[in-house]
Amino acid sequence: MNSHRYCVIMADGTGSLKQLKDTYERFLPVLPKENILVVTLARYGQDARRALPQLLPENLLLEPMARKTAPCMALAAYTLQVRDPEAVIVATPCDLVIRDESLFARTISEAFDYVEENDVLMTLGIVPKSPDVNFGYIQVKEGRNAHLMAGPLQVKTFTEKPSAELAEVFIRTGEFFWNSGIFIWKAATITAEMETYLPEVTELFRGWRENIGNSLWLEKAYAECPKVSLDYGVMEHTSHAWLYPARFGWADIDRL
Repeated sequence: MNSHRYCVIMADGTGSLKQLKDTYERFLPVLPKENILVVTLARYGQDARRALPQLLPENLLLEPMARKTAPCMALAAYTLQVRDPEAVIVATPCDLVIRDESLFARTISEAFDYVEENDVLMTLGIVPKSPDVNFGYIQVKEGRNAHLMAGPLQVKTFTEKPSAELAEVFIRTGEFFWNSGIFIWKAATITAEMETYLPEVTELFRGWRENIGNSLWLEKAYAECPKVSLDYGVMEHTSHAWLYPARFGWADIDRL
């Protein structure tokens, strides 16, 4: 396994402990177990340790307070850059439902291969089976019937939970994918893009190389940090957004 590949499980407390365990085990065929990190709120730290006694203590990162996914990723990416400047991250929520985990593992590995050779921000885009207003959509630049293509595609637009009529149009074009919430990127690339588009977050992490393990420093940073998601804060603005088509069964709620 590639020792520079890491998984960051973003566990904000909305998923169950079983889902956290399932997510951890889902990535064991993809990368070394020592390279799986969990980021969760400090008040859920003991729960996470009970769910994953095999998780290395230094791989449990505790957020002082909830600030959505962008500060969560800043904490994880800066932490990994201290440990491994060549770190490449797959970031995932802990509450996803995945079917066909062998295809999932293969898709993740293929996306890793591309990201390691290119400075892109990759998201997995689920090939939609039907119109659904419960999911966000990502449009790619390759045009009609892009959902039939393999390999990475360049992102054009993001749409959050459209109307039923608009979802119908999206599906007919073949240009749109469901937003899986799973990202793959180099730690250095995502922090550079965050420094460009979210300086109000990254400025609070100034001095991260010397202070990343300091709980008082982290509490001060989070106390002043805005609540902002990766999608809204970075992916909707960057010119480096790409999508890797995914055909495994997926839902962010158990709808499959």
